Amino acid sequence: MTILVTGGAGYIGSHMVVKLANRGYDVVIVDDFSNSQEQIIERINRLCNQQIKLYRLNLCSLAECNRMFSENDFDAVIHFAGSKSPTESVRNPLKYYHNNIFSTLNVLTAMKEYSVKKFIFSSSATVYGEPEQIPITEQMPLKAVNPYGRTKIMIEEILRDMYSASPDTAIAILRYFNPVGAHSSGEIGELPTGIPNNIMPYLSQVTAGILAEFPITGTDYDTRDGTGVRDYIHVDDLVEGHLAALHRMDRVTDLFTVNLGTGQGYTVREIISAYEKASGIPIATRTVDRRPGDIAQCYADVTLAKTELGFTAKLTLEDMCSSSWNWQSKNPNGYE
Repeated sequence: MTILVTGGAGYIGSHMVVKLANRGYDVVIVDDFSNSQEQIIERINRLCNQQIKLYRLNLCSLAECNRMFSENDFDAVIHFAGSKSPTESVRNPLKYYHNNIFSTLNVLTAMKEYSVKKFIFSSSATVYGEPEQIPITEQMPLKAVNPYGRTKIMIEEILRDMYSASPDTAIAILRYFNPVGAHSSGEIGELPTGIPNNIMPYLSQVTAGILAEFPITGTDYDTRDGTGVRDYIHVDDLVEGHLAALHRMDRVTDLFTVNLGTGQGYTVREIISAYEKASGIPIATRTVDRRPGDIAQCYADVTLAKTELGFTAKLTLEDMCSSSWNWQSKNPNGYE
């Protein structure tokens, strides 16, 4: 099979490409490098022991998208490409609606034109907004609280309409819960631009001395230590979930939606403690007020992932922290 990975130079996309190539798939990357570094391609090729075919283009151009499809015989598309910061999306909503919606529409249009029948969409737990109950099941109402999350909901609706019109298409909507960690080699990992929005890269930069201290946003939640609880999943487990979805498509042609998480929540203080243990370095922290919109707990019900995909996350919090620190310590200047 030949798989197109959009956003294949990004954090999750790069791990997906390596996993696919090392499992014997032919892989094509498309990325415009607006939120990734071109130097990662050399590392991907080294980890795959081959030259992965690469298109440098913006998927918001339908002409360029069609050209890429015309030059290849894709069996499936795994769609990671898009703008991804909830905070930035509040400041610049038009960018998010334009980039995320148009790029997806163009990929789907090209798929229809060139009879590609398998599509895996990178969705997010942000679609649930403030959940009514914990753990979060796939049947809960969708009520995102920022433009980024709303683009995910809109695309999910587009996919449902597309499937209704073309029921011979297999579509997987995968809702992620907080991907963290890095490849075991330390060659590829999460490299945010500017000050990180997510806990693990922020902790890694504080541990490395790049940032001075880690802000704990709220210590008065109704949780076991007063800090917020979230479901973190190792990026390697996450891409295994995509492989499981791809294998399911060989047996079943339908549209299915599934959470990808561990089903277990960790507090902020537990993450900090685990990172200190993994690195052997104490982490300076300070307590600040809660962020608007933050909730006490958020973790997945993973029953459907087990029953529909046969997927269960295997890697531990220790694995997440140690792989993150391995990546950070080996790459103090990122991909430079």
